[in-house]
Amino acid sequence: MSNIINVARGFEKADLVIKNANIVNVLSEEIHKADIAIKDGIIAGIGENYSGEKEIDIQGAYVTPSFIDGHVHLESTMMLPSEFAKVALPAGTTTVIIDPHEISNVLGLHGISFMHEAVKNLPLDVYTMLPSCVPATPFETSGFDLNSYDLSLLIDKPWVLGLAEMMNFPDVLNQDNNVMAKLELAKSRGKCIDGHAPYLHGKDLCAYIASGVKSDHECTTPDEAVEKLRLGMYVMIREGTAAKDLDALMPVLKTCNTRKCIFVTDDRHPADLKEHINGMVRRAVEAGVDPVKAVQIASLNTAEYFGLKNLGAIAPGYKADLLILPDLKTFKPDLVIKNGVVAAENGKLIAELPENEALAVRNSVNVRWITPEDFRIEANGSKVIALEVIPHQLITKSVVSEVKIEDGNAVSNIDNDTLKICVIERHRATGNIGKGFVKGFNLKCGAIASTVAHDSHNMIVIGTNDADMYAAAVALIKCKGGKVVVKDGEVISELPLPIAGLMSDRDFDYVVNKCEELNKTAHSIGCKIEDPFMTMGFLSLPVIPELKVTDKGVFDTNKFDFIDIFEKAVVEV
Repeated sequence: MSNIINVARGFEKADLVIKNANIVNVLSEEIHKADIAIKDGIIAGIGENYSGEKEIDIQGAYVTPSFIDGHVHLESTMMLPSEFAKVALPAGTTTVIIDPHEISNVLGLHGISFMHEAVKNLPLDVYTMLPSCVPATPFETSGFDLNSYDLSLLIDKPWVLGLAEMMNFPDVLNQDNNVMAKLELAKSRGKCIDGHAPYLHGKDLCAYIASGVKSDHECTTPDEAVEKLRLGMYVMIREGTAAKDLDALMPVLKTCNTRKCIFVTDDRHPADLKEHINGMVRRAVEAGVDPVKAVQIASLNTAEYFGLKNLGAIAPGYKADLLILPDLKTFKPDLVIKNGVVAAENGKLIAELPENEALAVRNSVNVRWITPEDFRIEANGSKVIALEVIPHQLITKSVVSEVKIEDGNAVSNIDNDTLKICVIERHRATGNIGKGFVKGFNLKCGAIASTVAHDSHNMIVIGTNDADMYAAAVALIKCKGGKVVVKDGEVISELPLPIAGLMSDRDFDYVVNKCEELNKTAHSIGCKIEDPFMTMGFLSLPVIPELKVTDKGVFDTNKFDFIDIFEKAVVEV
């Protein structure tokens, strides 16, 4: 401490001085010129005439606090955290708040421990929010069930910031004992509680917030975001791969007080990581948001919400996590400084990464013996209630559509894009298979399948015929989890994900190339969705409106109950 004070007073040399900087000051909301003196990874002083063992004259370039991703599921990148760091850090993200919800649904506390060990010693600060909903609801089969006692074993760890997205808002409103116990656990420790409440409003929203939930990343309209801001919530503006909300919420950033707005990525595939939070800042500025406020949203706001008092700004006593930018337009950093040391330069990682240790989270696919007959749906008419996907949204619509009848069974109707969807339980070999129909994928032949299916990550299959759907499911079992495209009974594209059926043990380039290949192959058999696997992965999530499929059946989130797809269709027609 004395060394930092002496450097701040100019009595000792700093470790590093950034000279002639235009500082983007998110505290005073201005840009001003000064030097930045750094000692022991901490900003010691800001002013003139500082000297350092090393000096970098940036000649009027801009310096901002580095960026923070306020809510991300690292498992959704399908890469190990070290591979994520390779791409996120050069883009200017030096801190992430993870929710290991995905791997927890597969492996429970062991999954959380695995993720924590995997992020140790990275040139990236990684904090954890404990999964609040494992499983998300009792309407699907998960690998584990984490209760308040389980969470209490980790809540006091310094790397744990609170309770992650409380998506089971009906049980919050109904004051379910298990849910209340989790909320009280976090509140008793003074920790954050993240929310997940699409379309919740009015008195129910007030009750949800009063329970202790202080943020939400599910806003899709300005009205929804404004209501939550007015009630004191932090609005996490999400720009993922499947869910893209930034453009829709841009009016909020231009007309409202943005101090309780945060940028998050939530779920992103590898190809979308070449730009990270910096891409959201860039687009906000392009749309007319003041650059200082855009940077503030990406740094200080997030740090303040999570209680990270030494992050998110450029001031004495703050961590020297900084970006040096040539302008305030592209937001591509020339230099990324982490803990006072250059960690990346011109988009390339310089900091060393630890070697990955042996992985002990494989062999997570446990499916009861299946046959092609298991995919049959006995027909009770040709009209069904189907899920209809909405481009770039996680929500679906409930629509009546017509299927074909063959040998007394309801089958896919490619003429009107009504395809069979099945969710196969893959944790406990229960034999559960939920069956329904989906519109929006436009497959003309074959099938696609994945073990990445939020939130319980059972096996999800969409196809034009039962034989190819069966072949796709078998292929996933053989590769111990992953993603496949099948045509005429043959696997034509495959990405194995042996780590919990969620992540690859290969490098970034391999995963990116395989993902691109999967999408191209899916498009070759007719699919029109940009990223069909990401979209498919959310069709089993029974906490997001309107209709979903779990291993237990077709679930209506409006009724919060399962439906008979034939009975309801007859009524609506």
